[in-house]
Amino acid sequence: MPPESTNGAGRRSGGGLAVPMAWLCAEYLADQYLTAAGLAEPGSLEHRASLRALALTVHLSGKSAPDEWLRLTVHEAGWPEWVEERLAAEEAEDPGGADLALAHDAWTALRETWVHTTDLDGVPGPGPALLVDETARTWLPAWQLGLPLAHLAVWLA
Repeated sequence: MPPESTNGAGRRSGGGLAVPMAWLCAEYLADQYLTAAGLAEPGSLEHRASLRALALTVHLSGKSAPDEWLRLTVHEAGWPEWVEERLAAEEAEDPGGADLALAHDAWTALRETWVHTTDLDGVPGPGPALLVDETARTWLPAWQLGLPLAHLAVWLA
């Protein structure tokens, strides 16, 4: 039996199940970048965090332009604030949309999951300033782990 048609907003005519095609496409594209870059083992916490961060960036930017994604994900660019603003704007445009629900879930997971990882912003160890003391650990929200990997995956592509 063929699927019911949609009304263009991702909701089936007659009030049935919504299909979050924009989010699924963003997530697929993010996965392709991350898999090609090979920066984290698929299924690992690092991979999931970077997948969510890049999928959010792709979905909320509304553009399929890697240069834009690089600009948005660069360190200290205000990415979390940008995500909050874009989610609020999407909520105003399509409250209750299936894509918005998945984007909110991804952002909640990135914001509320904390990981114990190397302190990349800490005081560098002895030697050149570019070396990081990998024994210095800190707790970070998952987006702070995933965002640099997402940025690097786009840069490597």
